[in-house]
Amino acid sequence: MIHLYDTARLAVVPFDPPEHVLMYTCGITPYDATHLGHAATFLAYDVLQRRLIDLGHRVTCVRNVTDIDDPLFAKARELGIHYLDLAATEEARFDADMEALNALPIAARPRASSAIPDIRGFIGMVMDRGYAYQAGGSVYFDVSKFQSFGSVSHYSRDEMLAFARERGGDVDNPNKRDPLDFVLWQPSAPDEPSWDTLWGPGRPGWHIECSALALRELGSTIHLHGGGADLIFPHHESERAQSEAATGEPFVQHWMHTALISKDGEKMSKSLGNLVFIDALRKEWDPAAIRLGIIGHHYRTEWEWDDDLMDRSLSQLERWRAAAKAGGSGDAVVEAVRARLDDDLDTPGAFAVIDEAAASGNAGDGVAAAAALLGIVL
Repeated sequence: MIHLYDTARLAVVPFDPPEHVLMYTCGITPYDATHLGHAATFLAYDVLQRRLIDLGHRVTCVRNVTDIDDPLFAKARELGIHYLDLAATEEARFDADMEALNALPIAARPRASSAIPDIRGFIGMVMDRGYAYQAGGSVYFDVSKFQSFGSVSHYSRDEMLAFARERGGDVDNPNKRDPLDFVLWQPSAPDEPSWDTLWGPGRPGWHIECSALALRELGSTIHLHGGGADLIFPHHESERAQSEAATGEPFVQHWMHTALISKDGEKMSKSLGNLVFIDALRKEWDPAAIRLGIIGHHYRTEWEWDDDLMDRSLSQLERWRAAAKAGGSGDAVVEAVRARLDDDLDTPGAFAVIDEAAASGNAGDGVAAAAALLGIVL
């Protein structure tokens, strides 16, 4: 059985889903190229999917595309192009990066723009159950009505306010009853898309898009949901609240989040301009080495990019490939790697097992099969 850290339970716990596993991972807002943080997150879920499939599960993984959002609109204005043209271009670049990194195909990649009828219906469900209110032309979720708000992140109110302020929560909006209340529907700016609703014309808030898509694609309860650690609050906290308010059912059984990556002593971010882009790396390096360099770090451990990482990863990849060509049996290697992955996706531990087997010179078949479990073709 796989054991994984659950953000909401603050512990490594058994992840024991049924034969058919339902997963939802928050995808990209397609206004720029795929960076290292995107890749690290989606490759962590890719390794998990591979292990689940190896165990005999059938996995339906949904990863949305947020093509209705402030950063996308802002970048499209800056470039002077239509926001959907920008989204299509960057989504195609992301897909090419994921394919090059040997990520498994996923079941569905629904766009937020495809879900407007679902979103309108979802907001109606939330309002009918008394969890939302209208003010200033917008519809807001009333966090005071949802008593367990905060139980995913476990942040204090002050921490939640700080993160909401930092991550687009509009905490100073005078129309809100509580600064932590979040928008479900809002008026559009003149150059933004707009749809008619009972609450006036406008567009959806960020959080409601994922809830509506998850309900449409997977049903009311998901076995595992996640994304980067920066999504814990407000995004995933808000998702859970509005989803359970709408359906009355538990939204997620297991929350999984990936750590952030730094460069030059600062967390990678578009605002700082300290990003490492996958398509730039692909121009110089074997994509298998890029994948190896990323997943060699544990998904829950923050790490810092350094310019020597790719050299080290390519050398490691070449050692594994040489060992695989040398032949030799190695069922024990595969079983040892499976055991490491079952221990909270311990990819560094799995790498150590493969390194040792490669150095032995007589376990080539095991090295190749164990690397394949990690999505690395030798």
